[in-house]
Amino acid sequence: MVKVNVPKEITTYCPKCKKHQAHAVTLYKPGKRRPMAKGERAHERKKRGYGGQKYPLQREFAKTTKKQTLKLKCKVCSYTRHKDGVRLRKLVIA
Repeated sequence: MVKVNVPKEITTYCPKCKKHQAHAVTLYKPGKRRPMAKGERAHERKKRGYGGQKYPLQREFAKTTKKQTLKLKCKVCSYTRHKDGVRLRKLVIA
């Protein structure tokens, strides 16, 4: 199994400070789905009624890994931004 170690703190560019600063690294985790959100309501509306399945049902999952997104928080100004997801099996923040 492939394991990628990521340090708890990295020095990278902060767009708010406009210079390189130390950033705390955590793994991004999506929040709870809100059933009353606009997109969620629109999705339900499209699915309702006659006319067959609106979206194709996913019968078989093609991917073996998920994209892990890193959350970077600036230690100076506390500005948080996401670093694009990397496709890997296991991510360890050490």
